[in-house]
Amino acid sequence: MDLLIYFAFPIATIIISIILQKIIKNPLLVAAFVFAVFLIVAFAAFDEMFLIAVLAYTILALITAFLTCVLCNRNEDENSVCESISDLLSESTEGNNNGNNNCGCNRYRRR
Repeated sequence: MDLLIYFAFPIATIIISIILQKIIKNPLLVAAFVFAVFLIVAFAAFDEMFLIAVLAYTILALITAFLTCVLCNRNEDENSVCESISDLLSESTEGNNNGNNNCGCNRYRRR
């Protein structure tokens, strides 16, 4: 059981987060989906102590999806990671004013 919690679930969370980020293109929705799935699993198969792991898996999913978003933008735009993070943070506070798409990952392509 410990091997499942400490090894299998984190690896599966990382892989699923990368796949969902490539499909959904929104790190917050990826983390929300992972949270919902693990919350159902927590109450269906485990006890209350698994809720702490659910929060850890959600944070792991958010970080993985965010890094996937940044790295994909870095490959497409040839920006450094710091510039991509800066662009992501500045556009998330400004909103989607340029109308390209609302996923948050490909909004800041150079023209």
